[in-house]
Amino acid sequence: MTDRTDFTESVTTQSVLPHERTDYWAAALQSHQGRIFGYAFPRKHFHGRTAVRRTRNYQIVGWRCDAVAYYRTPGQVRVDSDEDYRLLLPTAGRMTLWQDGRHAPLPPGIGCLVTVDQPFAYAQGDDTEGLVMTIRRPEIDHRLNRAAPEQILDFTTGLGRVVAEMATTLFTEHDSLGRRQFDAVSSRLVDLLCMHILGDHPTESGHLEDVEAAIRHHVRTHAHDPELTGAAVARALGWSLRQIQLTLQRAGTTPRELIREERLQLAYVRLQDPAYRNRSISALAADLGFGSASAFSTAFRGRFGASPRDMR
Repeated sequence: MTDRTDFTESVTTQSVLPHERTDYWAAALQSHQGRIFGYAFPRKHFHGRTAVRRTRNYQIVGWRCDAVAYYRTPGQVRVDSDEDYRLLLPTAGRMTLWQDGRHAPLPPGIGCLVTVDQPFAYAQGDDTEGLVMTIRRPEIDHRLNRAAPEQILDFTTGLGRVVAEMATTLFTEHDSLGRRQFDAVSSRLVDLLCMHILGDHPTESGHLEDVEAAIRHHVRTHAHDPELTGAAVARALGWSLRQIQLTLQRAGTTPRELIREERLQLAYVRLQDPAYRNRSISALAADLGFGSASAFSTAFRGRFGASPRDMR
């Protein structure tokens, strides 16, 4: 994903001559995804429109277009790597994905989380609509405590439907949201997506789900406390530290990792908040319990791909 920190664009092939439309559409995809792709258009007369909202950490693209196929060859992957994930959410039409030797039809409501760092082919018929959200790899991997499996996901019921409706609303309202609002909603969407990937359904260990939700809420609302620890969370909630650890282990994380993540998210917000403009980066790091400015800077860069100074 590019480093342009806040970017919105809408394009339609109606703005160019008919014989220029396929090249125009390919250039639009290149602009959105920033990677080398191959294209195949079944017909010369192509129509499509798309809109994109991008920040440093997230991007969402919505489209409607005629039949087209995209692919990435092994050679293209080798010369143009990209570790970010793509969440693909079809909403209308016929789509099919081929990757890693698998063939997956994607009717509306059945989506997938994939990487373009492996060869793939994707084809769609006429009058297709959908959303594709680009998510930096750490956003997924730190929540799962592992790399995400490339998989087909059901977005028609339960938590999956909540994720899909949230993504649809995020795209619909993308022009009305400030950068911090867009990132905040995107972050919560990724939280729910990862719960869906882990199979965190209401019929499975409901009590542990309630405990996990309470832990996450407490950490999120107390991330500003430099004394926050796993033991402090356990005391505040009236549970044992071991119960906290086991619950978060089931969710693919640890108390330390969860606290660190929420503090980095809070630091991200404060670095862009005018109210903290006169607060030094060293002071911001100390406020959030980091042992030194250098440790904070290393953690922040690893999480967001930029230094605290660059972010500010």
